[in-house]
This record gives sequence, C-alpha cells and structure tokens, in this order.
Amino acid sequence: MKRVSDTIRLVTALIASTFLVGALLGHTVATAAENTLTAAEAKVIAKQAYLYGFPMVMNYKTMWNYTIDSKSPDYKGPFNEMSCVARLFTPEDKAVVTPNTDTPYCMFWMDVRSEPLVLSVPEMEPDRFYHFQLVDLYTYNFAYVGTLTTGNDAGKFLIAGPDWNGEKPEGITDVIKSETGFVFNVTRTQLLGPDDLNKVKAIQASYGLQPLSDFLGKEAPAGAPQPNFPKWDEGSQFDERFFGYLDFMMGLLGSPGEGEGEKKLWDKLASIGIGTVGDFDFSALPAEMQEALKVGVKEGFSAIEKFVGATTKDPLVSGKIFGTRDFLTKSTKKNYKLDRTDMLRSAAAHTGLYGNSAAEAIYPTYIVDADGEPLDASKQNYTLTFEKDALPPVKAFWSVTMYDGKTQLFIDNPLDRYLLNSPSLEEYVRGEDGSLVFYISKESPGKDLEANWLPAPEGPFYLVMRLYGPEPEALSGDWSPPAVKKESSTATSSAESAAVADPIEIDSFQAIAMTTGKREITN
Repeated sequence: MKRVSDTIRLVTALIASTFLVGALLGHTVATAAENTLTAAEAKVIAKQAYLYGFPMVMNYKTMWNYTIDSKSPDYKGPFNEMSCVARLFTPEDKAVVTPNTDTPYCMFWMDVRSEPLVLSVPEMEPDRFYHFQLVDLYTYNFAYVGTLTTGNDAGKFLIAGPDWNGEKPEGITDVIKSETGFVFNVTRTQLLGPDDLNKVKAIQASYGLQPLSDFLGKEAPAGAPQPNFPKWDEGSQFDERFFGYLDFMMGLLGSPGEGEGEKKLWDKLASIGIGTVGDFDFSALPAEMQEALKVGVKEGFSAIEKFVGATTKDPLVSGKIFGTRDFLTKSTKKNYKLDRTDMLRSAAAHTGLYGNSAAEAIYPTYIVDADGEPLDASKQNYTLTFEKDALPPVKAFWSVTMYDGKTQLFIDNPLDRYLLNSPSLEEYVRGEDGSLVFYISKESPGKDLEANWLPAPEGPFYLVMRLYGPEPEALSGDWSPPAVKKESSTATSSAESAAVADPIEIDSFQAIAMTTGKREITN
C-alpha cells in the first residue's frame, strides 16, 4: 500500500496525537495546535470509519479475488471482460453454499474512468427474467438493466463514470452514470428448467461489453493510471489492517460522495491519517493511538452485529437495506431513525453483500415452523400451503428451494429435485378448494402427491423463497409468506415463522464476502 513519507513519520513520532493531513485532497492541513486528538476521540472516529468503510473494504475483497489476483480460485477475468457461468448444481457441488439454480450468473468488474462502456443485451423472450445489477464502490445498487427496468427488448446501454459528460451517442438506448469509476456487475438470467441450460448459455454468449471508442469506431483515449492494488489478506476486514484498505478505497473514490455529512466525515478520517496524501501507515502511529483504532474496529463490528440481530425478525428487512443511495438515505431515516446510510450498508455487506434491491427480488427464509421450532425432517413431516389466489405476488417468478441445515447444500433425493417454482405450476396437484400444498419430508407423500413433494434430509433443513419482481403487497407486508406447518398441525399461519429475511439477504449474492472455508453463498 502507499507509504507515509519520512517527514510524516518523524512528526507522528514526536507529536503523539498529531496527524498531518494532505492539503492536496482538499482537506485542512492539521498541525499540533489545530489537531491534537486524545485516544478516546481517535477511537470514536475509528468506529465511524469502520461503519462507513466496511462495505467498501468487502467490495475490494471481491475486486481483488475476482479481477486482480489471477491465481485466486475465484478469479473471473480482468476489468471490462464478461465472465458467465451456466450450470445445474447438484448435491455433489460443495464449493457454493445456499446455491441458486433459478438464475445462472455473469459477474465482472468494470473500469469506466477513462471512457464509458457499452453494454449490449439481446431481445429476450417475454416470459424470461433477466437483469444486470450495477453496484458502485460504496455498494449502492445504483442501476439495473433488465426485465423490470428496461424491459426485454434488445438495447445498448452506456455505463459511464462520474467524470463523463458527453452527449448520448447515436444507437445508444440510454446512458447510466455511476458516481464511482469502478462498477461491479451481477447478471442473472432465468433458467426455465433443466432442458433450458443450452438456451441460457446462448443468451449469456450474446451479451456484449465494449469500450465506447470501439462502439464508435474511434481511437481509444489514454487509459487511466492503474492503482497499486494492495494484496488482500483474509481477516483484515476485522482488525486494524482494515484501515489501510479503506485508505486505498477512498483514494479510488478521490473525493467525498454526495451523502449527508460525508465531507465532514472525510475530514474526521483525515485527522487519523486516512484518506490523505501518502499511504496510511498504522505502524507509524503512537502505541495509544494504535490501540484506540483497534478498539474502534471491535466496537464498529459489534455495532453491526447488534443491528443485524435486532432486525433479523423483520421479514421485510432485505427490502430496506439494499438499493440506491437515494433509497437507502430515505430508508435510513424512515425505518431506523439514523442520519447516514453507513449502518445499513454495513449490515447489508455483512449479511448479504450484493443483495438485490427490493423491487428486483426479496428472499424470505424459513428456519423454524409455525410453532417456532427448528425445521427437522427426521422428526416431522411438514406442509407449506398457499391458499387459492394467495400465491407469492410477483411480476416475474418465484421459487422455494430446500437446503440441508448442516451442509447448506442441496439434498440427494430420488427425484433429483431441489426446488419447486412458479414456472412449473401446471404440473402441481391442486386441492379441491384451489389451494396449493407443498409436502416437505424425507419420504414421498405418495405417487398421487409426488409432484408437490420437496424432498428433505434426514435432519435439520431450511428453505429459501425467492420472489423475483415482488409486487407492492409483498414489499409492504400486506402479503406474507405462509408458515411451514407440521403435517398434523392446525397452527395459524404467521409471517414470523417465514422468518428472517435471508441472511445472504441469507440469500442475496454474497460472493466472497460471506464464506465458510472456501465456499461461497449465492442467491
């Protein structure tokens, strides 16, 4: 990473709590007279830095593993090159926990500092859902291209950075601007069934990404200088090494964003040497300041976990903590009475980095039954009943997927069936009253009902319901997922039993951020 100059080291050593701030970034130059921090003050600022920067540091972790480190097992390719995978997961796949078979992915990073990129999408069948989720360095979902936003017609979309101010070129459908020069993308393309895999591969191959100069047939501008990307050290997001990565990410941003109080926060961070000219050097700080920053990290992470714990029983929480800067600013004030989006972004990054905005998808997750008891198919058979005209309200489609509670993977079963979903509605058996009952058990409910059987393991399990394009009633809570009941139970349905909006949102795409060993979690 960057290195603090010998002059700054000398001043820091002589003046225990004074930190020089670079005027070249527009911050006030601190002197011993102007900026003498106590350890207690430094700890408070360090905690604020952690809450502000945690999502960006987790974002960098993904950038490093996906784009910078070509030796990483998670490497996708260099900047501005698409990386797509279309496959059917089975119980033999153990690298990805809570796997998603609804929407195969393309994932890639874009560098739009020197010039915009043109994203080309083909015409899509009317009944197929797809989208490109565009995420900036802050982890805001700043835009989507896809079924629910731009439609299923073919189009060419200009993805531009904050410094581009050109006119929309001929042939471009729309211009989409990011407030950061680097953009992460997650593309989801609906898989309509096992026989549809080759079609999804063909669709992915027809997606295009090219520099604007190439699209226009002109000479490319000079490329932006390549940063000295620091090697990622796993675990550094939880200790004092965090500050070096935050310092680097603020360097990529260049200046404070438009959020309330963000300029003031940058000035505070500069007072402890973060976001200034020259690299942050933790080892150059006095011992009492080093300890203060370590404590600030611990208190910051503790605050995130406390916030997550307090919101896990809210089945709509995933719809409140992912979205655009404007959406999260409003959600912060309306839902949590906070002034800044930092806590929401941090909670989202910790529980579900790259979770979808609510208008695109939500993920109610079942971990207990209607009686509040953990789901366990070695002890009970269960049912999930949708009353007539009470199916999940969506613009696109929905699914219910089974996962082993111990391995978080798919379950080996005689039908090779891992989910039930709305594209297969015509195959299911309906009750005389028009209701739809899914049977959840380790043994088949019998041939007559086997179409409605979701095989469960001999032991604990959990279910994830994915709603793509949820209607307003699903987002407002006017519609709630029905409870999972013991097969003999007459318990009343309860939104609470449908649970804890997914811990990746459970299930938003968490890429590398939430891992168990080498395993990834996807949505």
